[in-house]
Amino acid sequence: MTSSSTMELVFIPTPGMGHLLSTVNMAKLILQRDHRFSIFILVINFPMSFSTLSAFIQSQKRENQYPTRLIFHTLPPLSNSPDPSSPAFFQTYLDLQKPLIKHAIEERIRSGSPKLSGLILDMFCLDMSYIADEFQVPWYVFYTSGANLMNVLLHFQSMADDEGVDIFTQFENPDTEFVIPGFVNRLRAKNFPASLVDKERGSTVSLKLARGLRKSKGILINTFVELETIGTDALFDLVANGSIPPVYPVGPILELGKNSTSGSHQDYMSIMKWLDDQPCSSVVFLCFGSMGSFDADQVKEIANGLEKSGYRFLWSLRKPPPEGKFAKPSEDGTFEDALPEGFMDRTAERGKIIGWAPQVSILEHSAIGGFVLHCGWNSTLESLWFGVPMATWPLYAEQQLNAFSLVKELGLAVEIRMDYRRDFKTFKANFQVSAEEVEYGVRRLMCMDDEARKRVKEIREKSRKALEDGGSSYKSLGIFIQDIVSN
Repeated sequence: MTSSSTMELVFIPTPGMGHLLSTVNMAKLILQRDHRFSIFILVINFPMSFSTLSAFIQSQKRENQYPTRLIFHTLPPLSNSPDPSSPAFFQTYLDLQKPLIKHAIEERIRSGSPKLSGLILDMFCLDMSYIADEFQVPWYVFYTSGANLMNVLLHFQSMADDEGVDIFTQFENPDTEFVIPGFVNRLRAKNFPASLVDKERGSTVSLKLARGLRKSKGILINTFVELETIGTDALFDLVANGSIPPVYPVGPILELGKNSTSGSHQDYMSIMKWLDDQPCSSVVFLCFGSMGSFDADQVKEIANGLEKSGYRFLWSLRKPPPEGKFAKPSEDGTFEDALPEGFMDRTAERGKIIGWAPQVSILEHSAIGGFVLHCGWNSTLESLWFGVPMATWPLYAEQQLNAFSLVKELGLAVEIRMDYRRDFKTFKANFQVSAEEVEYGVRRLMCMDDEARKRVKEIREKSRKALEDGGSSYKSLGIFIQDIVSN
């Protein structure tokens, strides 16, 4: 026996930093709540992000408060990795992990681990559910996005499977409007994820995901009812009528600690020192996630808009990968070559260009007055946790939908754009955002009206209370744990 716990859960996260961060912190919450559990996290060896994932895992191992109950296992690299340029590369890569995952669990059981009580599959790993069936244990979903996306996917999957509707023909006009449970306002096709509106890939990604959700034993979702009240109510209605399994809103699940990886980075102190020298709530922070970068023409427009706005700024300006190459933007270097001539000199007194960004530490800083972001769900929750108003600039995945929710449904953000969309691999965008739009968006963000700022502060307090003893997410996690124990 490797620990004093009596039950073990196996977590299988998607190999992306945002998904892994959420998974590890979800695991820690369970371990804090119930000493009977140990958790075995399988880390997929994904070449595009392995150095970042590996550094994070090593920091987690060094700082592990549950050394016998929180176990990380990195799978070996593939000997037959698929072609990264293939449209089906990511799904094929995950499919090839299945025998490695099954073998790792078998080895874990043979080592004398606590009784296997269930698998917790990331939302993009639901094809691995058969592994849980082979071990004769229940499987659950850890859904790392919000209730908004889940409602959209379930709605269209039901239309396609139950009503026989060819949903893709309805997406041909991006301005076609839809009434969807969980939303007050009508949505347009251009607000939906590319994987849903893309006829070639939609049926194999979005609809498949929704079908998998319905087959699971339950769904842990990284949101809280006070944030997405109407959205979670719509999901609870589906649970009540038997359309989907139990849903457990347990968020916000965030990585808030200043781990050694961030704190020891060569640029950390210079960034914090610069912020320390700025007035309270005076700086607009621009950061677009681990895959976020722009081409040279768009960089010039952003720079000109920032300069004309007159506001202080901290800009994570990362150089994009070479054209046609599927890779992350530069980790540390910046894309200063794309900036307008003389920009750095003209803005030296009020702006700072960075590559790598310790996002949590920056958002927590009193100098930050607004956040221009890509509307990734983790970044959105972090901004709300620290009460920082947002301006939306989505890039890919479900970020257009998140932008719509923040601006139209929740009134927690202003719009730079809600319908900007960038192809994940070719790097091409559907249009260019002008300097005037950037300037106007930054001004609106930094001059957000008192009522909107009040809403942001209220959600900040509610996000914290949700996780406290007696809070909505605290109770929801308790129900999930009891359901696992009673199986």
